[in-house]
Amino acid sequence: MTRRGLALVVWLMLPGAAFAQPFPAAFMVKDVAAEDVLNIRAAPSAEAQAIGQIAPFALHVEVLETTSDGTWGMVGLPEGNGWVSMRYLHPMPAEDEAQVPRPLSCMGTEPFWSIGLYPQGAEFNSPDTGAVPMAVVAEAAAPQGYLVTLEEGPTLQRTLVVSREACSDGMSDRRFGFSLRMFKAAPDGNQVLSGCCTLDHR
Repeated sequence: MTRRGLALVVWLMLPGAAFAQPFPAAFMVKDVAAEDVLNIRAAPSAEAQAIGQIAPFALHVEVLETTSDGTWGMVGLPEGNGWVSMRYLHPMPAEDEAQVPRPLSCMGTEPFWSIGLYPQGAEFNSPDTGAVPMAVVAEAAAPQGYLVTLEEGPTLQRTLVVSREACSDGMSDRRFGFSLRMFKAAPDGNQVLSGCCTLDHR
């Protein structure tokens, strides 16, 4: 690992940034009939207005946080957030705690770009480059985040620092649970980009 990568790992492990709960986390819908839906509500109450829906048997539903009693969880919507009953959600199968949970999608604006980490490899996408496959060459995990090194061929490297903290994309009222700093090292110049990430792949 490079000196820069080691420094980022040390930063991720600083004790002051530890989190009491492992949120955001991915869940699957359970106990919802095939002809029914799981309602997303404007507030953590069964009487609150339904502002969205999640299909039965949906996977990779990201919960950002829960109410103090654990009965309601905050999820994402295209233009905001809502609440669902945790009675109908079950954690996704446990993954390797030393790796980034997958799939994980990150995106940013000005310029627009996205990067996805999948069970097999990764992909960077922007209007200038189109979809470009990348190889994961290193990753590390800590309670409050992840460090990932990606390579596109022999000359371009991207280092991702994914932190468990509230993030806004600057274009909607949606709250995300991960923030991202991405450092690009390439012959045509280095670049640092910021964005938000989600585990949500409904």
